[in-house]
Amino acid sequence: MSPVQIHTQRAAVLHGPKDLLLEDRPIWPPQYNHAQVAVKATGLCGSDLHYYLEGRNGDFALQAPLVLGHESAGVVVSVGPGVKNLFPGQRVAIEAGVMCQHCEYCDSSRYNLCKGMRFASSAKTFPHLDGTLQDRMNHPANVLHPLPDNCSFEQAALAEPLSVLIHASRRAGLREGQKILVFGVGSIGILACALAKSSGASKVVAIDINQQRLDFAKGNGFASQTFCLPKVDRAKSSEEQLRRARESVSLALSEFGTPDGFDIVFECTGAETCIQMSIHAAITGGKVMLVAAALREVDIIGSFRYANTYPTALALLASGKLTNIEKLITHRIRLQDTARGFELLARGKDEDGNMVMKVMISP
Repeated sequence: MSPVQIHTQRAAVLHGPKDLLLEDRPIWPPQYNHAQVAVKATGLCGSDLHYYLEGRNGDFALQAPLVLGHESAGVVVSVGPGVKNLFPGQRVAIEAGVMCQHCEYCDSSRYNLCKGMRFASSAKTFPHLDGTLQDRMNHPANVLHPLPDNCSFEQAALAEPLSVLIHASRRAGLREGQKILVFGVGSIGILACALAKSSGASKVVAIDINQQRLDFAKGNGFASQTFCLPKVDRAKSSEEQLRRARESVSLALSEFGTPDGFDIVFECTGAETCIQMSIHAAITGGKVMLVAAALREVDIIGSFRYANTYPTALALLASGKLTNIEKLITHRIRLQDTARGFELLARGKDEDGNMVMKVMISP
């Protein structure tokens, strides 16, 4: 009997903080209802960066070596038994979450809340589910989404963060004619601006502490106006922090010419002070959408990941309505240099002083 040939592939494997190794790993044929995908593009995310720098993302600490990456697209190279909706050669976006499909949340199309969810590149569950920073991966066919013909691999990799905003906008009731404020113009904030603009918002503005990012947002048409928060010393008390929040928002609203506030405020920083400011920045009866003190009638809405968004995201990316969205990708790195990509993302600037926004990894 001849020995079984074992095929190998490259994977960027995280063993601990800043301990990222390029390894050869075996790749097995896809199992029932799975397909094997050759990964062509992976965007580096803030959660990936936390794992790379600290070996953890919040409460979720690395318990074993883990392949990072979850904003991805590629080409189907083979399909397992039972797969009828995909074929080799088909271009797909990879939705990273694998839901149980049997619980109450899954049955009600809110699978993002599934307690049995396993998310590729997350250490929340153990054994960990490896992510997409590898040449090939096997993944359930039901969360592989065919690409429109005019959607590139890099655009399709943006479907994951865009899905976060599509889900958030559905919960917030985003509609035409509204005035929108975005706190934080990293990748998620830029996508929030782009989505609001493509949805017919009458005004889209942004606030950040980084002038270079604000210039990027305004220069590429994502926001019509921007406001850079001044850097100040840490407040000595919660009362002083709240006072500063009100004063900063009042100054920004005056600058924007919207003293009554905004219909929806997308808070994309997770910073306590920005959350406080966002409440004061919403118009009475408006909504604060927490993407990362009921003193007035302002709904504060949380949004966790996404559900049933990938087809919408891919269609929107292919439509051309998200003007200049490709400029969100500022740096392109090969898989063998993934560690350099994380270092660039951590610094926020490259060797020439250029801003780093979204780093895209390719084979």
